Amino acid sequence: QVQLVESGGGLVQPGGSLRLSCAASGGDFSFSEMGWYRQAPGKQREAVAILTGARTTKYADSVKGRFTISGDLAKMVSLQMNNLKPEDTAVYYCHVEGSGVSDSVYYRELEEWGQGTLVTVSP
Repeated sequence: QVQLVESGGGLVQPGGSLRLSCAASGGDFSFSEMGWYRQAPGKQREAVAILTGARTTKYADSVKGRFTISGDLAKMVSLQMNNLKPEDTAVYYCHVEGSGVSDSVYYRELEEWGQGTLVTVSP
């Protein structure tokens, strides 16, 4: 099925920027939704930014105006994060939902999570 590989996490100072990328492989897919979630220590996983099939974007209130999601709903999704704050520190996960063909098998419903990439915002 679909495999997701994330990249771009790291350590950045407050006010800095990072760009996360997530690449999907393993077949030909059409995603109805691609997004980024995050989980900080001791907290529940939360949605950060979502891109839907209608090219609609949704953002958590805490990141509006600072983060921008982009993607092609087939192979990749990215998250540009500007003006980062210490409270943005978390493991960020890529998430996809949709359908597609993998190893000649059609999957009407697919859902997958990436392995996570750590973002640390600290002086």
